[in-house]
Amino acid sequence: MDALGWTEIALRILGRLGPVWIALVVTFTLSILFKRRLGLYGKLFDSPIGMVGFAMVMFWVFTGIFGGGFDMITTHNVLDQSAAMKNKGPGWPYSKLTGTPDLNAYPYYLLGGDHLGRDVFSRMIVGAWEVIKIAPFASLFSFMVGITLGLPAGYYGGMLDTFLSFLANLILAFPVILLFYLLVTPEIVLTGIPVYMAAVLFIFPIVFLLLLWNSRYHTQPQRRNLYVGVTLVIGLWLYLGIAWNADPLGIVSFPPNLLVVFVAVVFVNSPTVFRIVRGLTMDIKTRDYVAAAQTRGEGPWYIMLWEILPNARGPLLVDFCLRIGYTTILLGTLGFFGLGLSPESPDWGSTINEGRKLVTMYLHPALPPAFALLSLVLGLNLLADGLREESLRD
Repeated sequence: MDALGWTEIALRILGRLGPVWIALVVTFTLSILFKRRLGLYGKLFDSPIGMVGFAMVMFWVFTGIFGGGFDMITTHNVLDQSAAMKNKGPGWPYSKLTGTPDLNAYPYYLLGGDHLGRDVFSRMIVGAWEVIKIAPFASLFSFMVGITLGLPAGYYGGMLDTFLSFLANLILAFPVILLFYLLVTPEIVLTGIPVYMAAVLFIFPIVFLLLLWNSRYHTQPQRRNLYVGVTLVIGLWLYLGIAWNADPLGIVSFPPNLLVVFVAVVFVNSPTVFRIVRGLTMDIKTRDYVAAAQTRGEGPWYIMLWEILPNARGPLLVDFCLRIGYTTILLGTLGFFGLGLSPESPDWGSTINEGRKLVTMYLHPALPPAFALLSLVLGLNLLADGLREESLRD
């Protein structure tokens, strides 16, 4: 077989991404039809910049889900190597010199092979899954830590604010990349510090939800007890499995290398979120509706979680999108330096690092993951701009 031309390569890639296009069309159609009922998310579709950013982000989200989660897009296993395909260009016919040939294997490497003869296209697709698994959830955990500490610091002030702000400033005094680098080095990992950090940081989502339910439904004991009970059972089960790898049912577990990266992201991002929430709280607590809630006799946590926090959602949503982009870049940086995830991981940072070693001779191994990383971060920035624009109108 002859190598494919660029037009044929593009058409085949578009065909492989069929599930992604279908999911995007369905998402946009339903969102536009019901946008007036979807609050700030629906208003996003009134912003051209926001729509473009949302499309770029959801493209990679669906690509990661269908490609890495359900294996519907990839053409070859990301770990399979073929000596005949080392550094072969895009569209090169697939062949395997040793081992039993797979008669059902896709006949081409659509974006070529890397220095070990692995399929660049499949590794780029599964690399999106590696980002989707870590960046959004790590950012969400960071926000729960930052919100849980930032609200009382801004609301009460005094010694509590001074102490928490000192801790946040102490962490922020270190350069982010250096701190991130130190937390994932093998020497630090062997001390067990990341596990103890996970034990502390991962308790905050449970605390946040307990405070949320108790403050909202303290006058409805039955409903409050139900929500608190469900949160404790599910939360502690997940906590034991994720933080301590001690799930009594043996269902929930976290790979040690992934846990280290996750903890590092949460620890590095939480102080910044804390400062943002603290500043917003200090501003919003002077508003009339907060004074009205205090006059009604509402408790402090009710005011913080149900009066102040909803009115700070615009800036926090914008920062959340930007923080996912920062986390994506941090993950790429770690992978580039060979830290954090396993060496054979197809994450974009590792793939770029492997490809750049021969970039003067072969461009195709490094460029696809680099453009993927660029487009996802750009999409998140555009999405943040759209959210900022619509939140200011809200």
